[in-house]
Amino acid sequence: MTDAAKNTSGPSLTRVPEMGSAPIGSAAERRLAELWESTPGWRGRLSTVDHKVIGIRYLVTAFIFLLMGGVEALIMRLQLARPDQTLLTPEQYNQLFTMHGITMIFLYSLPVLSGFSNYLWPLMLGSRDMAFPRLNAFSYWVFLFAGIFLYCSFPLGQAPNAGWFNYVPFSGAEYNTGPNIDVYALGMVLLGISTTVGAINFIVTLFRTRAPGMSIGRVPILVWGTLTAAVANVFAVPSVSLAFFLLWLDRQTGTHFFDTLNGGKPLLWQHLFWMFGHPWVYVVVLPAMGIVSDALPTFCRHPLVGYSAVALSTMATMLLGFGVWIHHMFATGLPPLALSFFGATSLVISIPSGVAVFAWIATIWLGRPVFNTAFLFFAGFVILFAIGGFSGVMTAAVPLDLQLNETYFIVAHLHYVLLGINVFPVVGGIYYWFPKFFGRMMNETLGKWSFWVMFVGFNLGFFPMHLLGLLGMPRRIYTYAPHMGWSTTNMITSIGSFIFAAGILIFIVNLFVSLRRGSPATANPWDAPTLEWAVPSPPPVYNFAVIPLVASRHPLWEDRIDEGGGRSSLDHGYLLMEGRETIGTTALDAIPDVILKMPEDSYAPFFLGLFNALLFVGMLLHWPDFTALMVLACCVSLAVWMWPRKALLQRVPDYDKGAAHG
Repeated sequence: MTDAAKNTSGPSLTRVPEMGSAPIGSAAERRLAELWESTPGWRGRLSTVDHKVIGIRYLVTAFIFLLMGGVEALIMRLQLARPDQTLLTPEQYNQLFTMHGITMIFLYSLPVLSGFSNYLWPLMLGSRDMAFPRLNAFSYWVFLFAGIFLYCSFPLGQAPNAGWFNYVPFSGAEYNTGPNIDVYALGMVLLGISTTVGAINFIVTLFRTRAPGMSIGRVPILVWGTLTAAVANVFAVPSVSLAFFLLWLDRQTGTHFFDTLNGGKPLLWQHLFWMFGHPWVYVVVLPAMGIVSDALPTFCRHPLVGYSAVALSTMATMLLGFGVWIHHMFATGLPPLALSFFGATSLVISIPSGVAVFAWIATIWLGRPVFNTAFLFFAGFVILFAIGGFSGVMTAAVPLDLQLNETYFIVAHLHYVLLGINVFPVVGGIYYWFPKFFGRMMNETLGKWSFWVMFVGFNLGFFPMHLLGLLGMPRRIYTYAPHMGWSTTNMITSIGSFIFAAGILIFIVNLFVSLRRGSPATANPWDAPTLEWAVPSPPPVYNFAVIPLVASRHPLWEDRIDEGGGRSSLDHGYLLMEGRETIGTTALDAIPDVILKMPEDSYAPFFLGLFNALLFVGMLLHWPDFTALMVLACCVSLAVWMWPRKALLQRVPDYDKGAAHG
């Protein structure tokens, strides 16, 4: 059963009457609800392809992994708070340190942003679902099972233990004989499947399912950020998946890709890993920057300054991001010419990032800021972004990087970039879109408490790590001697980490309190300008009863700002109600092209994800018969998924192009 098929038979397209006529009736809305609702109970939970449900699942699952990674970090900070601690053995510390990195970088940072984008993209773009709903569900199930696969090794004492960077030869069979690294290698290949199919879905969704009139220059910056990250993932994830697969072959079948004694190259691992690893930094940052670029103007009561410059800088950042991977390899003995080229690129990449910072500051300066919780998180993010950016420029200088490499200065920079620049926009985004998600407002008092505790705790916990690095404390050590002079700074860092954790706890308490007792939210409680606020809170299962016609970048602010291009029509567009349908539009100008008949709910994505995960379990445990059985089960699940049914694509015969542009 395919997500899309082509049919040139007559379409079922109804134009809702022009402005001033009666809006769509309740009977049509009931019909749409019947078409789009999932089966109640556990059957519906396993088979649903609703992007809103999948988005919330991503958010919740990613936050659970965030909490798990946070607990791992706190245990490590207890170990490092004082010299000569024996809370953990070296092997326990290695496993904890590695799983913390894997969790925060791969199981939290991108999936939580995928949660926002899965939920919000169709609403922002004026569509009823993602382009490939079943593929969307499949990507979530594979992500979940990959996380479980990795964490099942923890209770058995066989968790990955060579660091999240997993450098060879330390991760090779000659130095690491247990199954620890095999778990990591196979788990990352499995997770790469989820990331890749999710990226493809985002790309097609943007270029084919925007509302009529939403030209490429009218999409929100969050869409630009996620699109850029998705395109990067399509090119970057195969690199790291190949690296882990080659390592697994070295360990299990006797190949020698990374074995120096047999003609292999250990540096090949670093090249493949960091060809993925540095673009990944921007993959987990650019969508977060998009959250700020879309939400901050709402609280400033002013459109984002320099929209076009920010959109272009988003793409430029990722393009340059593919040219800085040797930034991580300055100390590996590469030729000076290569170091100078990649050092220069690492400096230049700060320019497009700076464009976004100046745009946010200008938006605040020219607007009338409302100092609520969400605004505080976004403003705090700008400060943390500047600190992380400055330390990044410092390490881009080759001579300085040679001194700072492998010290706690790099740990500080990493946490400002991957934690501060990700967590603060994410928490601010949850405060901003929580009314849309659940129809209730979050508590502002608890929200402001959570911000200040998190902001103080974060800077108290991670800024002193810069000083530790300058004092010579190396990374990846589990204890240190009293005479090294690091004791006081480590104690301050550990205290700050627990304060930051307390702020996260206040935020979680606020979430549960607001879910039960929060004030009911209207459709647009913030008076926001973008399309997702045009529907009720929470949205109906079909998103838009009428596919809207968009004529500006801020369709809900057209009465107060003059953008040119005419007026949008949010209640008198196109009504599609003969099955699950949405409009497909052209890539650049969003001119209606086809009627996309969306697939029904299906168990196939769940079972295909489950059997994929079990296939990797069979490979890990060396069960060839079980592995072959899972391959067969995957083929059957895919056949059920793709089984032909009625045509899913119809041409739109007559469309008044002027109407979509106002």
